[in-house]
Amino acid sequence: MNPIFESKRRQNKLKPLSDAIGDLVHDGDAVAMGLCLESLIPFAAGHELIRQGKRSLTLIGPISDILFDQLIGAGCVSQVIAAWVGNVGAGLGHNFRRAIEDGIPQPLTMHDHSNFTLVLALKAAAMGVPFLPTRTASGSDIVKDETSFRQVACPFTSERLTAVKAVVPDVAILHVQRADCFGNAHLWGNLGAAVEAAYAAERVMLTCEEVVERSVIVADPNRTLIPGMLVDAVVHAPLGAHPSPVQGFWQRDGDSFLRYHERSRKRDDFLAWRDEWITEIPDRAAYRAKLEAEVLNRLAMRNA
Repeated sequence: MNPIFESKRRQNKLKPLSDAIGDLVHDGDAVAMGLCLESLIPFAAGHELIRQGKRSLTLIGPISDILFDQLIGAGCVSQVIAAWVGNVGAGLGHNFRRAIEDGIPQPLTMHDHSNFTLVLALKAAAMGVPFLPTRTASGSDIVKDETSFRQVACPFTSERLTAVKAVVPDVAILHVQRADCFGNAHLWGNLGAAVEAAYAAERVMLTCEEVVERSVIVADPNRTLIPGMLVDAVVHAPLGAHPSPVQGFWQRDGDSFLRYHERSRKRDDFLAWRDEWITEIPDRAAYRAKLEAEVLNRLAMRNA
């Protein structure tokens, strides 16, 4: 085994959320988040990025729901590489639109992908190759306008294909159902591009619902989709993906998405929401305490 991987495999990687974000995410980094489409979105980690005032980030993710919108509105983001940015429950991402159209709070550069081409871009990075070819997206405006795509000829058949350039995140931040202290993670449900991003990124941070003994991980190896040798930090963050769902633990909190949609329509209203739900809350434990018990009971599922 590579000695770097061997060293990482044996490390106890448990850290508080603030330390993990402070150690692994730097201004100007490319950060992959929200990789499982509408589920397992690492909102706790995203909110800590806002608390720590990270700047000039490039966000990478296929859909990401309102997390990208929140980070954009907080002034953390200069570029986005994604298939879509918005609010799945209501459509429009108000902060994203303000940034693209009016440069508020700062100008934003958008690099378009489809969900599939973004997975290919991360897969290429995970494989250590500069691009992967596909038959999809040919002739679309995405291919026409983006420098991450090239029309190429297959060297064997001369068929015209689209080459998708590899995307290498500096950091991938993933929320998972459970992990041990060494970073071996159980992940199930809609995986999206999570596994590809974990292998593609230079650094990997996990937030998880449960920290379990290694024996629990080993007893169900089919769910161990992210091995500890890839992981740099593990954060115990129950409800760390709220308001998105976590299969086996939490249902989607649709009401939160609708309330956010209304409270982010205007810039000042968003800033008030940010203060109430992020900057004036010291950590995720305080966030959970702020949610009413009725909400938690309604969203809770039986653990798988």
